[in-house]
Amino acid sequence: MIRLILFDIDGTLIFTGGAGEKAFARVLDTQFGIQNGTARVAFAGRTDPGIVREIFLNHGLEPTPENFAKFFDAYVFFLDHFLHQLRGGTHPGVWEWIQALQRLSPPPVLGLLTGNISLGAEIKLRRFDLWDVFATGGFGDDHVERNRIAVVARKRGEQLLGAKLHDEEILVVGDTPLDITCGRHIGAKVLAVATGGAKLSQLQAHQPDWAVSDLRAVSVREACG
Repeated sequence: MIRLILFDIDGTLIFTGGAGEKAFARVLDTQFGIQNGTARVAFAGRTDPGIVREIFLNHGLEPTPENFAKFFDAYVFFLDHFLHQLRGGTHPGVWEWIQALQRLSPPPVLGLLTGNISLGAEIKLRRFDLWDVFATGGFGDDHVERNRIAVVARKRGEQLLGAKLHDEEILVVGDTPLDITCGRHIGAKVLAVATGGAKLSQLQAHQPDWAVSDLRAVSVREACG
């Protein structure tokens, strides 16, 4: 029986019309004088601090705590702005899955496993009424590496449950090969959905426990029983 489920956000739960990337670009332009700063930068499956560090180094900026603070203080403002300007929503099957999970007895703890900084995650999920669904999680603030974030998310879930979990009691849900990798890093089962950053064939090549077009293609009972 699955007791802890950790969800990725972008491409797995929601789509935002590129609000995050547009917010990154606007911050780089307005705060650092860098135009087209996100060109040729990969975002899918990565952490916000890792992406910012790469951009800073590419443009000769020191990745200091002061520069990171300057970036993210502006980022959350622009993120909220673009989320309300661009078309976004939840991916197919997300709400049905969450409601089915909540009906299980006992229901598993629902958490997040994301490269978003925690405030960015909250802003995105509140936009689509999803934030309050999740009781815990690991975020980009916790570590620059996704695998280390997965360790943090697992530990927080165990603390909330008041018990150590067996690997087979944890499920990670994500949309990129990097999500599969970090799920395997903590020994979890992995459900990969082709709703975001990768094609179904690319996900299947990384051998998750399930690889599906979207959450409608697998039942909660099948994945969590």
